[in-house]
Amino acid sequence: MQPYFFPYAGYFRLLHAVDHFVIFDCVQFPRRGRVHRTQVPGHMGRVEWLTLPLARSSRDVLIRDLGFEGDARANFDKRLARYSWLENARGPAVDRLRAYLYGPLPSVIGYLETGLRLVADVLGLTTSFSRSSELALDPALKAQERVIAIVKAVGGTHYVNPPGGRRLYDPDAFAEAGLRLSFLVDYPGQYAHLLHALARHPPDMIAADIRASSQLQP
Repeated sequence: MQPYFFPYAGYFRLLHAVDHFVIFDCVQFPRRGRVHRTQVPGHMGRVEWLTLPLARSSRDVLIRDLGFEGDARANFDKRLARYSWLENARGPAVDRLRAYLYGPLPSVIGYLETGLRLVADVLGLTTSFSRSSELALDPALKAQERVIAIVKAVGGTHYVNPPGGRRLYDPDAFAEAGLRLSFLVDYPGQYAHLLHALARHPPDMIAADIRASSQLQP
């Protein structure tokens, strides 16, 4: 799955459902997606985007090759300062989140992976991680065939995807490759804005919501 910046809680059901989570970073960066931004309550409670300060890049840049702009730390600090709910929140989990948000900005993919690992740890999700860019994949493989190759490369036998993947993947193709394909059910939970939720709610409540909605379907 592509690495998202504090996605909705339903994303983390994948980490609960699988033994190994592959960060899909060897694909084109979707500029209108959620790799570099997350929705949070802003002024007067209106939902807005909190966006990572990325450097300019070509339209076909891969996620793994994204970079931060030169003054990223100062610009990101200004964006974070808009949210009093983040500054005023208290608790061990929130302290860790703020240390991450206000901490060093290395590579973009490194920052995103650290964020996913942090949330997983806070929520008690114990899956292992790797990046697809670290695998010796045939660059000619695209879309579904690339995903099948990734599953095989990490020794997997069962691929789990969010509900939206039903329009992308053919169960027969996975079966022919000797793999099982399943999809999470639609997320019915209440934590659409995870960063805000982690600042306001006990992590065990969010984790319980994730576990309760992680059923799989063919």
